[in-house]
Amino acid sequence: MSFLKWLYPGMHIKRWLLLLLLGITFISLGIAYLMAHLYRSQPFPEFVAVLTLQFIDRPIRGLLFIGIGLLIAVLAFLRLNRSMLSALLPDSSEHIVERIYQHHYLKRGPRVVAIGGGTGLSTLLRGLKEYTVNLTAIVTVADDGGSSGRLRRELGVLPPGDFRQCIVALADVEPLMTKLFQYRFSEGSDLQGHSFGNLFIVAMMAITGSFERAIREVSRVLAVRGRILPSTLSDVTLCAELEDEALVAGESQVGQSQKPIKRAFLQPHHVAAYPEAIRAILQSEMIVVGPGSLHTSILPNLLVGDVVEAIKSSKAVKVYVCNVATEKGETDGFSASDHLQTLVTHLNDNIFDYVIVNDNFAIRTSAEQEVDLVRLNGELVGDHYKVLAADVIDVHNPLHHDPKKLARSLMRIYYDRANVQNGRRNQKDNAAKKGSPGERSNTGKSPSQ
Repeated sequence: MSFLKWLYPGMHIKRWLLLLLLGITFISLGIAYLMAHLYRSQPFPEFVAVLTLQFIDRPIRGLLFIGIGLLIAVLAFLRLNRSMLSALLPDSSEHIVERIYQHHYLKRGPRVVAIGGGTGLSTLLRGLKEYTVNLTAIVTVADDGGSSGRLRRELGVLPPGDFRQCIVALADVEPLMTKLFQYRFSEGSDLQGHSFGNLFIVAMMAITGSFERAIREVSRVLAVRGRILPSTLSDVTLCAELEDEALVAGESQVGQSQKPIKRAFLQPHHVAAYPEAIRAILQSEMIVVGPGSLHTSILPNLLVGDVVEAIKSSKAVKVYVCNVATEKGETDGFSASDHLQTLVTHLNDNIFDYVIVNDNFAIRTSAEQEVDLVRLNGELVGDHYKVLAADVIDVHNPLHHDPKKLARSLMRIYYDRANVQNGRRNQKDNAAKKGSPGERSNTGKSPSQ
């Protein structure tokens, strides 16, 4: 991979390539001396003079031979590297240089933390991985339905289902492996309803000794772009108080309550956040909450101790992605303002800088689905939100976001924010050059203000 790695200095082999070039130069000089000696001491047939282009001036002849030599060397290096890398990149349809360039481009992407669960989080990650590999998904552990719920009850493990979906979304492997990980066993066996990926994660946990290490090893096996972390390692139960003051326990029951939810909470109330998740939030450049089920995917993460405090303390830009459609039994009739008001009520604070709301209502949902597209009705609560209304809906499935559209909207927020901050920094630098530090204008504000 010498030539391609020379093109990309981050691979740290330029010194050896230069040493190889120096060695070839000395060999070439030695051959030149020997040929000059033979040319002067031994008679050559006339055709040798033609082959060596002696009818051309020596400086031009030298430059011509150097050019031919460089072309041959470059061609040889390219073909050699293609042959060596073909074993690692069997898909010949993708150009090797483009693949390596993409790898280095993604490594320079922003540090993004995505918080949520379910289909919404995996949809978000599928779009963001095209812009950065510095991704951290913080996943809810309150799931107690389906295959995840059975494994949780029978084996006492954290629910693996949402983690599996995130792994599949971020995996950089052949489509067949993705299908295998999502494969669900059919009727007629004790494995009925279980996903192969869930069983794989649980088996890895038994081998490695911990759930978080199992996720890390599975991610390595499937070449995941980024990290996937639980919001907590505690065994929590999501509970809800309904408007009629009835209490419902269990994530699957909360989602099927069919009555307006007054508030959601965790049992036990006070659980420790996963330290790596807190560290990722504090070191991030962008924090994205949602999309996903409001009460059953998003709030279970934000109700974990210290998660919201870490979000507040982080200097990252904070974005809430509102669902594109309501959810039956959970957010019936909700507008974008209702979604945001629910978060503010539960967290007792406004923690977001931006809110992304879908504005494409040309696509209609089926009447059989008994859901509506979420609209921006009236002002959003709070006084410091910036609302980005954009077409982020999936035209093939109007109940979900389109990964590419959503990722583009988020990256636009990030880079616009970065440009504004750079502009302010430049203004401060210019003001510092014009006046001494701390100098104030006539308005009583410093130049930087």
